Amino acid sequence: MTSTASTQRTLHVALGERSYPIHIGTELIGRADMLTPYLAGQQVMVVTNETIAPLYLEKLCASLPKHLEVRTVVLPDGEQYKTIEQVSRIWDALLEAGFNRRCTLIALGGGVIGDMVGYAAASYQRGVAFIQVPTTLLSQVDSSVGGKTGVNHPLGKNMIGAFWQPKAVLVDIDSLKSLPRRELSAGVAEVIKYGLIRDEAFLSWLEANMPALLDVEPEVVAEAIARSCQIKADIVAEDETEQGVRALLNLGHTFGHAIEAHQGYGNWLHGEAVGAGMAMAATLSNRLGWIDDAALARSLAVIESAELPLAAPANMSSDDFLARMRLDKKNIDTRLRLVLLNALGDACVSDATPTDMLRTLLDAYPRC
Repeated sequence: MTSTASTQRTLHVALGERSYPIHIGTELIGRADMLTPYLAGQQVMVVTNETIAPLYLEKLCASLPKHLEVRTVVLPDGEQYKTIEQVSRIWDALLEAGFNRRCTLIALGGGVIGDMVGYAAASYQRGVAFIQVPTTLLSQVDSSVGGKTGVNHPLGKNMIGAFWQPKAVLVDIDSLKSLPRRELSAGVAEVIKYGLIRDEAFLSWLEANMPALLDVEPEVVAEAIARSCQIKADIVAEDETEQGVRALLNLGHTFGHAIEAHQGYGNWLHGEAVGAGMAMAATLSNRLGWIDDAALARSLAVIESAELPLAAPANMSSDDFLARMRLDKKNIDTRLRLVLLNALGDACVSDATPTDMLRTLLDAYPRC
C-alpha cells in the first residue's frame, strides 16, 4: 500500500504574475481545496469528453462550492475531434449561459480536451481563467503544462492556437488506473523525451524503472511525472513563447507530427508518432556524427522498452514526410529546423541537416 503523502508533491511554473502550481498526487479529483483557490469568479464551465465524463465529471462537480453556477460540456473523444468546430461548442455554451470575464473553465481530460479548453479560454472575451485537470499520462507530463493551446488543421497539427497559461494544474495519478495500456505507453514517450533532451540521469532512471512505470506503480509514476514537469516548468520559465530553448521540447515531433497528419489524426496516437519520431531524430543525430552507436542503441532501446514503435508507417514516402515537415512551426523562412541530439541529455535545434542526407535517411528508414 502506497501512502498518499509519499506521492503528493507540488511544483511551480515561474512566470511572474502568471506563475502557477502543479499539484501531483493521488485522490486529488474531488478535493475542493485543490480547485477553489484558483476560481476567478462565480461561474464555472467544466469541459470533458464522452470517455472521461462517466468516470470523473460528477465527482469533480460535487467538489465545487454549492453557491457557484456550474455548467458542463461533454465533447466527443479523439484526436480527430480536435477542431475549431468543437471549440465553437464551448464558446456556444459559454455565451448561451451568459458567462462573463470572471468565469473559469476547467479542462477535465487528456491533451485534446486541455488544448481545446485552453484555446477557448484564451479567446473567449479576449481571455478568461482556466484550470487543467489532465487524466492521461501524456497530458499530465506535457500538454497541461506550459500554456500551449489550440486545434489541428488538416494540413498540420496544432497550427491554430495561442499561448495561454492555466491558473493551476491538478494531476491525479489515480486517473491513470482507467487508462488503456496503449495510451499509457504513448504518454511515456513524452517522459522519455525529457531524459533525452535535458537529463541523462533521468534517462537512466527510466531504463531501470520502465516496467514499474508501465504497471502504474504510484510512487514510480509520481516521480516520473514530477521530474518531467520540473524539466518542462524550467524550460517554459526560461522561454514561454518558444523563441529559443523551448523548441527542444519538440524532439521527435517534426517527424511525429508528419506521421499524425498523414495517417489521419487518431490513427497513430500522438505518443506513438513521437516515439517513432524520436527514433528517427536519434538515427539522424548518429548519421551526422553527433552521437555514437552506443548512444543511438540506448535511445532506441528505451523507446522500444516503452512499447512504442521505432519504424515509420509503411505508406509514407520520403516525399510525404518532407511535404509535411516543411509546415512545421519551428521552421524559419524555408529552413527546416530539427531537434537533434548532441549527446544523451543534451539536445539542440539545428537547420544544418543537408536535404539530401535527410532524404537518404527517410528513403532507407524502416517501415512498419
